[in-house]
Amino acid sequence: MCIVCVWAGNSAVQAIRLLISKGVPESNIIFLNLISAPQGVNVVCKRFPRIKIVTSEIEMGLNDKFRVVPGMGEFGDRYFGTDDE
Repeated sequence: MCIVCVWAGNSAVQAIRLLISKGVPESNIIFLNLISAPQGVNVVCKRFPRIKIVTSEIEMGLNDKFRVVPGMGEFGDRYFGTDDE
């Protein structure tokens, strides 16, 4: 079993593609995240239909800056003090 933790759907696709290229069966990969956007879930499921996805919630969507809305904010910015607010 492999667990993949990444920030975005396209990043997940790249990470999963790498795992598969190294010989990990798609059905043994679990994509684990806290908050998902429907667009990201769709990207991953469309490309890898046998993967398991575990998430705490699927939000409404993405805004014009491709951030999950309503979401919980940008954790990295808050943690490192780099947000504009």
